[in-house]
Amino acid sequence: MTAIIQTEKLTKSYGVHRGIIDVDLQVNQGEAFGFLGPNGAGKTTMIRTLLDHIRPTSGRATVFGIDTTGDPVAIHRRVGYLPGEFVLYDKLTGGQTLEYFANLRGGVDKLYQQNLIARLDVDPSRRFREYSKGNKQKIGLIIALQHRPDLLLLDEPTSGLDPLIQQEFYAVIREAKAEGRTVFLSSHILSEVERTCDRVAIIREGRLARVDKTEALRDLAHHQVELVFTDHVPVEAFSSLPGVSDIVTEDHILRMRVAGSITPVVRAAARYDLADFVSREPSLEETFLAEYGRTAVEVTAR
Repeated sequence: MTAIIQTEKLTKSYGVHRGIIDVDLQVNQGEAFGFLGPNGAGKTTMIRTLLDHIRPTSGRATVFGIDTTGDPVAIHRRVGYLPGEFVLYDKLTGGQTLEYFANLRGGVDKLYQQNLIARLDVDPSRRFREYSKGNKQKIGLIIALQHRPDLLLLDEPTSGLDPLIQQEFYAVIREAKAEGRTVFLSSHILSEVERTCDRVAIIREGRLARVDKTEALRDLAHHQVELVFTDHVPVEAFSSLPGVSDIVTEDHILRMRVAGSITPVVRAAARYDLADFVSREPSLEETFLAEYGRTAVEVTAR
């Protein structure tokens, strides 16, 4: 199995602030790899270090077997990169912007470029400054994708995209994988990584907390459920249900954490008169706190 990305105790610190610490990672050819963590965990620092936009404090990284500090230009030729935040040329149209970056690459397949424009629903005639955040993000994605790179480095790629375009983006990622290309995708959205990635690394406070197959993430998924009863709160009817924990009662309200299927809770609740039933998927930050039992992280670097 060919390693496309490999790091050995890769560390980047910003003075007294941390970025990433002792990251040992291998991403193989043809896989979609998720780099998952809450904001401030070190995801962007990792990608910028792989691209030699910033130099590591210690440790090393290779991409395509090339040391990232040795010949970054050779790496960049084969990479498509979407930054988490970017600014392009306000006075150029979307189409002119795409052509500019295509020419920097020595040209791209026009049919594939037009296919991406259509699938991501971009109006290339409008000036970049006139685009919404979501449409700016689409232009950034097409720039990263249009030359069919061997490696895609995507930092929070679905930020600002509406749900339909997100689905189209997921399809594009699956097609890239099918062509044998490699995807490294950073995200703080658990469901996004589940839909697109084969394996995932979870990073927290700059350190890898877990590297596993994506299927193994399902044990992190849970819901926060709040039941409002019209009468007394039947705690005993829910406390022994599978997956239920962290039960809290207040007046006629019962709150709980439900891991796995929520069906047993719904069936139990159906036996009572309810004024309200609220269930929500927690943020990744909340999930991490529940899983690892740590205090909130002060965000010092991304």
